[in-house]
Amino acid sequence: MYRRYGKRLLDMIVALPALILLSPVLAVLAIMVRVKLGAPVLFHQVRPGLAGAPFRMAKFRSMTNARDAAGELLPSAERLTPFGRFLRSTSLDELPELWNVVRGDMSIVGPRPLLMDYLPLYSPEQARRHTVRPGITGWAQVNGRNAISWEQKFAYDVWYVDHLSPALDLRILFMTAAKVVRRSGVSPDNQEIMTRFMGTPAAQSDERTE
Repeated sequence: MYRRYGKRLLDMIVALPALILLSPVLAVLAIMVRVKLGAPVLFHQVRPGLAGAPFRMAKFRSMTNARDAAGELLPSAERLTPFGRFLRSTSLDELPELWNVVRGDMSIVGPRPLLMDYLPLYSPEQARRHTVRPGITGWAQVNGRNAISWEQKFAYDVWYVDHLSPALDLRILFMTAAKVVRRSGVSPDNQEIMTRFMGTPAAQSDERTE
């Protein structure tokens, strides 16, 4: 019952009031992003949702559009400003995803929506992460976030799918609040750009995404 109905109800109970209460914060952040990073204020990207169905996810942008002499975007690490690092370390860049939750694209808690390119790279076990809606936060995020390997993340995601319950979702929400306050687990070795998933156990390389 919770998986089919209760989880969506919890999402609406949390997301709608949060959007209203945080609207002044969203407005201030939008102005700051526009001033410090330029337009557009929001970063949109198609990500896989429930059952891998694509949806358009929104975040506050955290990178500039700086390009090299050939007109190509510079590497992510060079486009990530101190303000962008602040947005990421505090998870403030994720706040626009509350609208994705209201729309039904995402859940407050669930496996993070990754890139569409990753879909054919998952093992059958890893692909089970898409049997629930993706979340703003999740079991993998409160157990290491970017500081753990892709394989560990996916193992946490599948464990969450198998143990989904209201108690677990509430536990993750409280753990997320503590992580955000401490800004822990953002990335390994103080790097802000997570390596690209190349399949298991393939080597990984830098990805150019928000």
